[in-house]
Amino acid sequence: MKNIIKKIAKTVVNGLIFSAIGISSAMAADNNVATLRNSTSIETQATPSPIANVLNKDIKQARNYPMQPPVIPHKTRNYEVNLNSNKCMSCHSRTRTQESQAPMVSVTHFMDRDGNFLAEISPRRYFCNQCHATQTDAKPLVENDFVDMHTIMKAKRSAKK
Repeated sequence: MKNIIKKIAKTVVNGLIFSAIGISSAMAADNNVATLRNSTSIETQATPSPIANVLNKDIKQARNYPMQPPVIPHKTRNYEVNLNSNKCMSCHSRTRTQESQAPMVSVTHFMDRDGNFLAEISPRRYFCNQCHATQTDAKPLVENDFVDMHTIMKAKRSAKK
């Protein structure tokens, strides 16, 4: 009985191997495999796309859904954010907002995981770029038909009337 099971298993494994080889050979011969290189051959280095410009308008942008972290409306290149320093807090800390006219970080950033308020920014919220991102003038890579919830709710209310 064990010998029969071993023979069947060996036959199945060999069949899978030969099928994989056959399929990969057919795909390689086809040369129409979709890759990130598009039509650039493997021997040629493609010209990289230019780096998109960061929007630097310092104007608050609308949020698309509840609890969405605000986007960063200015350049942050060379901002140092590490265990010893957080450049963002030079404008957004509680003590600097009057001088900088930047919005203060949310009170949720001063809470620990148990909901207790702290005197300083919570270590969980210290690294700003985990949630907040700068925006660029790049063209979208894919079509985007996102509709924010307020537009959807307004359309629903209008449809009921």
